[in-house]
Amino acid sequence: MRFKICCIQSVEEAEMAINAGAWAIGLVAAMPSGPGPVDDPRIRTIADAVRGRIRRVLLTAHTDPEVVVDHIRRCGTDMVQLVDAVAVQTCDAIRRYCPGVEIIQVVHVQGNGALEEAKAAAPHGDMILLDSGRPDGLVKELGGTGRTHNWEVSTKIVAALDCPVILAGGLNPDNASAACTMVKPFALDICSGLRWSGFALDAEKLIDFAQVCDNDFTT
Repeated sequence: MRFKICCIQSVEEAEMAINAGAWAIGLVAAMPSGPGPVDDPRIRTIADAVRGRIRRVLLTAHTDPEVVVDHIRRCGTDMVQLVDAVAVQTCDAIRRYCPGVEIIQVVHVQGNGALEEAKAAAPHGDMILLDSGRPDGLVKELGGTGRTHNWEVSTKIVAALDCPVILAGGLNPDNASAACTMVKPFALDICSGLRWSGFALDAEKLIDFAQVCDNDFTT
């Protein structure tokens, strides 16, 4: 099973992810809430340091087409993860002005309505990522919650879409195998499940998680 290590804080953590066999790393820019954001210059430094060795994903909370395009260009990543809902025009602008950059659209699974949301978003991006945020909450959450969501809904979304679907939200070495077996996603995405109180990436947990993904029959 492919996996993406999100909330990367440094070149050293990016190297750890590469050595563990990660498919991608997530570089979190400014967010309304949640752990792990780093400033754009550091994102660029990390992205440049591992260019060509792993897929580098910019997580942006921006939605305006011009702002998103500028953000991608400044950070220099291969992929962009749109953690909030965006208009079709935003995806069109990315296609036009950032050719080759793949689009991951996040859908926050808050109920059965997520299925229709994913169906509507899928034609405009390259991948869908299912997370556990609450975009309409009193405190806006766009990821990094450490919570799982209803995997039954996620399973329906994976079955309904033709594009790759990434599963995120509350994953850790203990529940990763069950997530793979039930949901059958394209990849798993993990952040807080591999970190300890100081928010440093835990090497032991990373190895455990990588082994679970490596042992899973789904690729």
